[in-house]
Amino acid sequence: MPVDKSGVEQYDSSEIRVLEGLEPVRIRPGMYIGSTGYDGLHHLIKEIADNSIDEAIAGYANKITITILNDGGVRVDDNGRGIPVDIHPKTKKSTLETVLTVLHAGGKFGDGGYKVSSGLHGVGSSVVNALSTKMIAEVYREGKTHHIEFEVGKTSKEFEVTKGSPRESGTSITFYPDPTIFKETTTFDYGWVSNYARHQAYLTKGILIEVNDERDGARESFYFEGGIKSYVKRLNNGKEVLSDDIFYVEKKVENSEVEIAVQYNDTFSEIMKPFANNVLTPDGGMHVVGFRTGLNRTINDYARKNGLLKEKEDNLTGDDIKEGLTAVILVKLPDPQFEGQTKNKLGNPEIRGYVDRVMTEYFGYYLEENPSIAKKIVNKATLAARARKAARAARDNVIRKGAFDGLNLPSKLADCSSRDRNECELFIVEGNSAAGSAKEGRNPKIQAILPLRGKVLNTERARLDKMLANQELVSLIKGLGVGIGEQFDIKGLRYDKIVFMTDADVDGLHIATLLMTFFFRYMPEVIEQGHVYLAKPPLFGLIKGTGNGRKIDYLYDEKALEDKLREKIEEKRKNGSKIDESQERFKQAGYTAQQRFKGLGEMDAKQLWETTMDPENRVLVQVHIEDAEKADAVFAKLMGDQVDLRKNFIQAGASKVNLDDLDF
Repeated sequence: MPVDKSGVEQYDSSEIRVLEGLEPVRIRPGMYIGSTGYDGLHHLIKEIADNSIDEAIAGYANKITITILNDGGVRVDDNGRGIPVDIHPKTKKSTLETVLTVLHAGGKFGDGGYKVSSGLHGVGSSVVNALSTKMIAEVYREGKTHHIEFEVGKTSKEFEVTKGSPRESGTSITFYPDPTIFKETTTFDYGWVSNYARHQAYLTKGILIEVNDERDGARESFYFEGGIKSYVKRLNNGKEVLSDDIFYVEKKVENSEVEIAVQYNDTFSEIMKPFANNVLTPDGGMHVVGFRTGLNRTINDYARKNGLLKEKEDNLTGDDIKEGLTAVILVKLPDPQFEGQTKNKLGNPEIRGYVDRVMTEYFGYYLEENPSIAKKIVNKATLAARARKAARAARDNVIRKGAFDGLNLPSKLADCSSRDRNECELFIVEGNSAAGSAKEGRNPKIQAILPLRGKVLNTERARLDKMLANQELVSLIKGLGVGIGEQFDIKGLRYDKIVFMTDADVDGLHIATLLMTFFFRYMPEVIEQGHVYLAKPPLFGLIKGTGNGRKIDYLYDEKALEDKLREKIEEKRKNGSKIDESQERFKQAGYTAQQRFKGLGEMDAKQLWETTMDPENRVLVQVHIEDAEKADAVFAKLMGDQVDLRKNFIQAGASKVNLDDLDF
C-alpha cells in the first residue's frame, strides 16, 4: 500500500478491486456451493440437474439422464423445452450464453419463467461454469442443435447452430470440475448421484431419471408413480408399521401446493423429510412448523373428542406425537425464501399457515374415517407420554450442572486433567482388564477412560425411560456432559474425540454396534460433528529379538500380515539368504515369534498405548453419516425386532465375510 509524505498508508480508489463477470465465484466459491470439498463438488451436479427438475415440475420434461463420464466430467440431459437460444435484449448475446455466464440470469425471476422452481438466486448454471475447466452446452429446439463451449466460465467456442438434433427438444450440459478449486477431490461418487436421482424421482411423480457411470458400467433407472407415498413406504422398509395404509394429501392453497404423506411405525424415533420445490431442507422451516402444529392439534382434538385422553390428562406433546412418525412434506411455492444458496431452511411465513390448514383438515378426516388407525396412533403417543414422565426424574439425575465442574460424573470414569475440550479424548473400553491397561498406559492429561461391563442396552428397541435405567448408558451420558432427550445440548460435550475401543472379534463388533445405535438414535449431532471414532487395535504382532533389543511389528488384519511376511521373505531372497520353507512363515521372514491378539485385555499398558492410544501411531476410523436414510434402514434391519430381516441379511452375507479382514 502506498504511503504519503508523513509515512501514513494511503487508502484510495487504487485499493478497491472491482470483480467482473464470474470472477467473484472463483474467489469465494464457498459462498455459492457451500464448500470446495466432497459436498461442494457434488453440489455442482445438483445445480445443473435441478434446472432439468424444474422443467419436469413445470410439466415440460419427463426424462432426465445423469452420466458420469470416463474423462472425469458429468453430463446432464433432459427432454424439456430447451434453454432459450434467441438473442437476449439486454446482453445482446444468445440467451443460452447469457444464463451460463451471467450471475442472477435465468427463468427464476419475473413471470415469464417458472412458476415453481428449486432455484432462487438464478446463479446455479453460471456458478458451475465458473468452477469448471470446461463446459459444453447443447440445446435441441425446432430440429436444430445449438452448441457453445466455455473454459473457466468464459466462452471458448462461439455459439453455433446446425441442422438436426438427437431428440425433438431438450438441453444437454457437460462440465468438468476445476482441480485448482476442488483440491480435495474431483472424482464423483456414483452413490451420491444415485441417491439424488432416487429422491428426485420420489418427489416428482411420473418422471424417469436415469443414472449412468461410464467408469464401470453401473446403471440405474428411477420412476415412482406413487411419488412421496412410495418414499414413505421405502423409509419404513424393515419396520413394523401401525397400518399398511399411508395418509396422503395433495392440495393447492392460494398460489402454492402442499403435498404430505404420513405413516407411523412401532419404533421410538422420527423420520422427517421436508422439501420445498424439491429441495431438501434439513433444518426445516415454516412448512415443518405448520405441519407439526396441524398434526399435534388434530391428534389431541381427536383424542379428546373420542375419550382417548381423560379430562384431567395433559395434552400430548409434540415429542409424544412424533415417536414412530415417518413423514414427507413437499411444498411448492413461487418465491421460496431459502437461507443461503445451499437452501437448508425455508423461511416463507405464509407457507406455515397453508400446511397447517391442509394438515388439520385432511388428517382430521383421515382419523375420523380410520378409527382403528387413529386409536393406534393415539395409544402410541399416550405410551410415549407416560414414558416421558417416567424418564424425567432419571434424566434430571443424569444431566450435569456444568461442563467441567466435576459434579455428578460417574465413579467408574477415569477422567483427564485438561479442561480444554478440543484436546480431550474419551475412550469407551470393553471390559475391566482392558480398561486397567488403558488407564495405566494413557496420557492422563488428555485421555479419559470409561469401562463398560458387558453389552449395553440395544437402544433401537428401548424408550428413553428404559434406557435411563441402564447403568452403563447412564454413566456414558453423565460422562459426555450433553444431557439427553429434550435437554440435549451439544455445547456441553466434554471431549473432542469419543473413541470406541473394543476387541476385534464378534463380541467387540457387537458392542461397537450397540454404542453406534445409541449415538445414532439419541445423539446424532455428536456423530454429525465428527466426534465419534472407532479404535483399530492390531490383530497380530511379529516379534524380532529378545530382551531390550526386542522389536514388534504390529499388523491390523490378515492381508497386512501376509503382505509383511511376503515382503520380508523376498528381501531375504534378494540378499542371498536361504529360505527354509519347512519353517513357519514368520520364521522364514526372520521373526522369532508371532503373536495373535484375541482381545485388548491381552495387551499390557505399554502395548495398548503404542498400538491403539498413542496419537503418533494409532489408527482411528472416524464415523460419518453419509446417507442418513440408508443408515436408518441398516439399524432398523440389524437392531430392530424383525428377526427374519436380520436372518436373511446374515445368511446372504455370511459366506462373503472373514472377520479377520473386517476394516470398520
